[in-house]
Amino acid sequence: MLRLDGMSCGYGDFRAVTDLSLEVREGSIFALIGANGAGKSSTILAIAGHVALQGGGITFENQEISTLPARRRVHLGIAIAPEGRQLFPDLTVRENLIVGGMIHDRKAEAENIERVLGLFPRLGERLTQLAGSLSGGEQQMLAIGRALMAQPKFLMIDEVSLGLMPAMVDVCYNAIAALRQEGITVLLVEQSTQRALDIADDVCVLESGRTVWQGTAAEARDDPSLTAAYLGLSD
Repeated sequence: MLRLDGMSCGYGDFRAVTDLSLEVREGSIFALIGANGAGKSSTILAIAGHVALQGGGITFENQEISTLPARRRVHLGIAIAPEGRQLFPDLTVRENLIVGGMIHDRKAEAENIERVLGLFPRLGERLTQLAGSLSGGEQQMLAIGRALMAQPKFLMIDEVSLGLMPAMVDVCYNAIAALRQEGITVLLVEQSTQRALDIADDVCVLESGRTVWQGTAAEARDDPSLTAAYLGLSD
């Protein structure tokens, strides 16, 4: 569904990611993992059109999208729940959701809000509450829900579990599993390696902006040298 061909990206003269090639299969969950500063967030921001390419290309559903503006990529079916949630704190939960679905008409808006509330019932109890007053877990639910309002085929979620209590992490991961059942392809950026490996189909490990390993999640779990050197896991 998505292919990166030797993609490099960065900020001004700084190169955050170098010569990254990967393929994300339709209907799968692909985990992009690595330490803080490895280039994970820069990769998905480049896919979304928010970080400039410095080389290589991005293909989505057999269409080269490297030069398309971010809004056009949303229309093609690409959405992102960014690191840090990036909500509008002075808007209500409902208003944040409406912002996420502005590329669609009002009929779709109501249907999409209902869909998000089905996935995250707690947000239904918070619709008139300001986003800035939500707990961290509720804000993460809202960030994912806002991205879903665009009706994406391909959803990128950056640092799902960062700063969340275990119960809230479970809620978010259960939602990701449900989205896969609906046929949505997910690119997951995560520092919590074990959770990522538990749910992902395929994995790419980044270190200092470069690929150090790619394969299936099962292969990653079965590779002691990989888990010890890069993933912070032990037998």
